[in-house]
Amino acid sequence: MMFDICNSPVSLSTPAALDDWNGMIRAFLAHGTATPTHLGAVLTREPAFAMGHAARGLFSLMLGRAEMVDTAKEAAAAARRAKAAAPCSFREDAWTRALDHWLDGHPSKAIAAMEGVLNRHPEDTLSAKVSHAIRFILGDAGGMRRSIERVLSAHGPDHACRGYLLGCHAFALEETGDYAAAEAAGREGLLYAPDDSWGLHAVTHVYDMTARPDAGISLIETHTNAWDHCNNFRYHVWWHKALLHMDRGELDVALGLYDAQIRADKTDDYRDISNATSLLIRLELEGIDVGPRWEELADLAQNRTDDGCVVFADLHYMLALTGADRPEAQAAMTARFARDAAKSGEMPSRYADPGVAALSGLNAFAEGRYDAAFADLVAARPAMQSIGGSHAQRDVFERITIDAGLRAGRYEQTEAVIVDRLARRAGRADRFTTTRMARIEEARRIPAQ
Repeated sequence: MMFDICNSPVSLSTPAALDDWNGMIRAFLAHGTATPTHLGAVLTREPAFAMGHAARGLFSLMLGRAEMVDTAKEAAAAARRAKAAAPCSFREDAWTRALDHWLDGHPSKAIAAMEGVLNRHPEDTLSAKVSHAIRFILGDAGGMRRSIERVLSAHGPDHACRGYLLGCHAFALEETGDYAAAEAAGREGLLYAPDDSWGLHAVTHVYDMTARPDAGISLIETHTNAWDHCNNFRYHVWWHKALLHMDRGELDVALGLYDAQIRADKTDDYRDISNATSLLIRLELEGIDVGPRWEELADLAQNRTDDGCVVFADLHYMLALTGADRPEAQAAMTARFARDAAKSGEMPSRYADPGVAALSGLNAFAEGRYDAAFADLVAARPAMQSIGGSHAQRDVFERITIDAGLRAGRYEQTEAVIVDRLARRAGRADRFTTTRMARIEEARRIPAQ
């Protein structure tokens, strides 16, 4: 039995295969483009490596695309064959079980399998990152924090992956509102792992949530080595930079980043679509004409109306469809949400609440039915955390809710939403808060005049 850079057992038989596996771990933790290359090399050298097949399947499911489910199923079958052919470690068995659980519609059981590994191997950064990633998809911020904090002591200064775990800790701290600790953890992590885009992005989240755009822009511009090596995650970093420029009132810069970076590659990865759609709608809410940019996104989203993998993804597809006014595709998405909401399971429950109400609200907003949009989106708010994504990503729905309320003339209720949003952002008013509160005050003055 060999041990990888996570000081954890792995059933590989050659140093070359172990080198490839360690390369995969580093790339995966850093969101690097080389992740599939290294994993493919491992499986080429050792085709009976169950954990490698399980990794391929789990990574496929994280993409949130219907066609990748078949890839994950193929990987699960290969992992089971490998397990039947030769003994494997508890860690490797747990990874294959995690994949099976997720394919059976129980991602929470996949998390439990990873946590079981961490009970035995708290130094296993790879399993910790996978647990972290699945919890992120399920919107379990508190669970992310508890998971990371119970293995922090096993990641001392001599651990090869300490910096990446600190990056995960920083993000979990930020998502649970501990902004000062998140900033400190993220910056310390970058000292150990300068290429940790997740940790850098966690600190960027802190600056977004605490209305410090200058600090966020400076961080991104002075730490390009943390994210310019990335897979499509680098587009997400550019997206963060665009949001920070918007908070400074530099809307033209944000739109320029959209064209030059965020949609430089016209991919249909849901994370790229969510970056693009949420930025365009934010700009439109500020009065910017985004021209024909919706059309390209809607063409891609129209092919995803039946995906049904992640509510977060589907709501962003709907933003594209409403932005380009595709009524037939919108109707198809609405009908599919209703079908999914009627099923049982962890993801269907999220389609039932908040998915159906949120989708209805987005449709109503696009059609100018602002009172109905506000009512639906307010109904969805309490459960929106469960669709996954971050506070910064879900803020697009907060902004639409608030603007729907303003346009509907529901000033008291809208002010309550703004105040609640402000509390989640450490009481630091960003440009959006300031401008919307000013609109409410102006509306209240008009009758008096």
